Amino acid sequence: MKALISRKIGMTSTISENGTTQAITLLSVDPNVVTQIKTVEKDGYNAVQIGSETSKNTKKPQINHFKASKMLPKIVREYVLKDDENELTIGDTISADSFSIGDVVHVTSTSKGKGFAGTIKRHNFHRGRKTHGGRSYRRPGSIGSMYPQKIFKGKKMAGRMGHDQVTVRNLKIALVDMELNVIGVTGAVPGPRKGIVMIKGAK
Repeated sequence: MKALISRKIGMTSTISENGTTQAITLLSVDPNVVTQIKTVEKDGYNAVQIGSETSKNTKKPQINHFKASKMLPKIVREYVLKDDENELTIGDTISADSFSIGDVVHVTSTSKGKGFAGTIKRHNFHRGRKTHGGRSYRRPGSIGSMYPQKIFKGKKMAGRMGHDQVTVRNLKIALVDMELNVIGVTGAVPGPRKGIVMIKGAK
């Protein structure tokens, strides 16, 4: 299983042998520990629960749950597996060297929250004219006619923007530094610095 919990450090660039510049995102990877293994017989599906970092204030139910892994993780995530994919046991450690340069991965994180945004920023609406008597500059305009006397769900209007779970697919591993526990991924990864990022190998 190729899956890790990491935190976003920031972005930089690398220069390849042919002279082209490539933007990469650096991800800090603390050692991940397997805290639970779920099976079809007991839980109805196959999955591996992994934890990262160390929690300072862990509740008693969680302490009992993590007793077998001998770790009190701060961040816990679960990855669903195929039937023949499970080769791990509780307490196993997964580190950055589980990935190698050139591997294709899917990256999941929470995008930056923008707060309450209007239609121009949120949905790229056009601005109204500011000449020839125009008075509607950034208003959304008409949102419907007389029929059916309601607004359908999904209508593009002003509202909360950002802070959504976003998955960027088919990125490549460009850097693996075991001394610094850093993985470099090509392209941009959603979310702010220090945000939690899940890396999973593409199937």
